[in-house]
Amino acid sequence: MSSYRSLARNHDFTALWIGQTASTLGSRMSMFVFPLLAYALTGSALTAALAEALHLLGLAGTLLPAGVVADRVDRRLVMRTASGAGVLLYASLAAAGIAGHLTTAHLLVVALLSGVCAGAFAPSETSAVRTVVPRDDLPTALAQNQAREHVAGLLGAPLGGALYAAARWAPFAADAVTYAVSWVLLGRIRTDLSPTPYDGPRRRVRDDLGAGARFVLGHPLFRTLLCWSALTNLVVNALFFVAVLRLIEDGVDPVHLGLVETTAGAAGILGAVLAPWIMERFATGWLTITIAWSFLPVLVPLALWNSPVVVAATLAFTLLLNPAGNAGMGAYRLAVTPSELVGRAQSFSQFASMSAMPLAPVVAGTSLALLGGTGAVVVLGALVAVTALIPTLSATVRAVPRPAVWRAEAEVTLAPAAKVPA
Repeated sequence: MSSYRSLARNHDFTALWIGQTASTLGSRMSMFVFPLLAYALTGSALTAALAEALHLLGLAGTLLPAGVVADRVDRRLVMRTASGAGVLLYASLAAAGIAGHLTTAHLLVVALLSGVCAGAFAPSETSAVRTVVPRDDLPTALAQNQAREHVAGLLGAPLGGALYAAARWAPFAADAVTYAVSWVLLGRIRTDLSPTPYDGPRRRVRDDLGAGARFVLGHPLFRTLLCWSALTNLVVNALFFVAVLRLIEDGVDPVHLGLVETTAGAAGILGAVLAPWIMERFATGWLTITIAWSFLPVLVPLALWNSPVVVAATLAFTLLLNPAGNAGMGAYRLAVTPSELVGRAQSFSQFASMSAMPLAPVVAGTSLALLGGTGAVVVLGALVAVTALIPTLSATVRAVPRPAVWRAEAEVTLAPAAKVPA
């Protein structure tokens, strides 16, 4: 595809993408190991879920201030600082493991702080992508970023499981190395990633946060997407975390657990490869609605069978269309956001959509304990269906056209109309 070839020739996007792919791969190894190690140390499924919850809490809690920083400070500096901190955090776990002093408290602290690093990194990366990638290439760039996540899913779990089987600290040592790779490649970006110049009166952080929130909440479409994404992130992640916890409780070994994520990652990569073709041929709004309902068919097999094969197949099915839906609507939002507001607007959107995610592992663990595996899947599945009605009933979502149409509109009408004081 021509757009993929264009991105391959984009030096700065390639450096950013490869560096963050390496870091994401390391993080997926660590996050795969976190619940396994927490369960091994404590024997508690709730503690295993807590490690994931703390990581998500750190991520979501950092997004809003990180958006302000991304619009005020050189984005390269922010991203390299976050990557450098990741090196230190995971190196500390590796060192503790080698010394035989790896504890649950240390694991949970690193889970929280690594989430903080991820939250600090995300708005600056989004702003950097908007800066180094032409508007026409944004959908493909975001699809390629989706592929990055699935490459990490494909390789992260089996590598993490294999390293964990060799030594409990080994996945964390590998993660520290991947953060170092990211730090080096970020330094090779040539484009000036400084924020848009501002020579007005001194701005307060509260006002900057408010500007991003006002921009997002001022669009009925964005308000609808915020509501839907927050609820969907909660219930869908809780649903699949229930599936994983059931496998852990049944004694499924790390290698087979890793193969579940490998299968899902392969499906996600295929979906990301097909995403540009899918996005250009279907209305972005209706593609989003299709994604909302795509989780429903997997509920029956998840409820009836607790098997790695079933969990892998259901994850693979849901991930085929997901990259196209995420990249399509994500590119639309970036295209109509003024450059001086990208960091704040994106961080507010991400914060709102992810604010409930730290509760997902807790909801999963609690529902599994109270309702059992089948009951938890049925109840969470019903909530997935309710949340799917939100975009389906929204005229603003249904009205978003194909990318060829909204790109032209953004050039002529939407971007100028969206300008607000920074």
